Amino acid sequence: MSTAPVVVVGELLVDIVHTPDGATAEHVGGSPANVALGLARLGHDTWLATLVGTDDRGVRCTEHVEAGGVRLLPGSTSPAHPTSTAVASLDESGAASYVFDLHWNLPPVQLPEGTGHVHTGSIATTLQPGEAEVTDALRRARPSATTSYDPNVRPSIMGDADTVRARVEELVALADVVKCSEDDISWLYAGQAASEVMARWAGLGAALVVVTLGGDGVAWRAPTGEETSEAAPSVDVVDTVGAGDSFMAGLVSGLLDDGLLGGGAARERLHAAGLAEVAPAIGRALATSGLTVRRAGAYAPTREEI
Repeated sequence: MSTAPVVVVGELLVDIVHTPDGATAEHVGGSPANVALGLARLGHDTWLATLVGTDDRGVRCTEHVEAGGVRLLPGSTSPAHPTSTAVASLDESGAASYVFDLHWNLPPVQLPEGTGHVHTGSIATTLQPGEAEVTDALRRARPSATTSYDPNVRPSIMGDADTVRARVEELVALADVVKCSEDDISWLYAGQAASEVMARWAGLGAALVVVTLGGDGVAWRAPTGEETSEAAPSVDVVDTVGAGDSFMAGLVSGLLDDGLLGGGAARERLHAAGLAEVAPAIGRALATSGLTVRRAGAYAPTREEI
């Protein structure tokens, strides 16, 4: 298990959730922030590089992630803008659609000494002007740390698919591990099968590519080129908010524990790994996301719970 610091770069915001019965509730969220919280709750030394306001919502966000064990990197709070929000409207099945009010003037990311892994994804990777700092952080990390990426596309705010696809592929090429959803693939690569996209991303340089399939589980391509899938556990779904982020946290956690992420030597082991070596981390990811969907909001399970 790697004990080196893990850095997550991306948005920390408030999800304002509207349910079908007309109720409204607010939860601290943001895809990368959810991943950071998930990793910290699973026992990893986790830092978050973000931009959050100093208003009441911003204070709630900061207190929430810090209570879960996440440490904010210097420059992550600013009074210059209100805290970003995502209005999530849930349908009868618990699936969410989003409307965003975002601010992303990310300062240069100060990676802690000895950083072993850097993760990023979602809005932070496509929203100007901060997207450039995200890319810079990944490039600076790669000589000594492993990297992971979750596109987690939001078509309503990211632009057209052709433009976003080019940006996604730029970041895939900087990542050792890439996780996406079948919805991401449907929008980015209309008409292409998950297997085709996994092979394309592997060709760009990603060692491990994982595609979540909702209630049907997950498909993945090992660094050796082998592909397989696994069914999801049967659970009673309250809502799906944060499920993909919980999966990502579980995946990175499992790979860190197995010595497949966390530095240069871990990268070498990862790039030589087959299905059997990767399978335990996939299992942890399914377990963490399965626990998340049983709760309202982006709940992050602890190591003891899984």
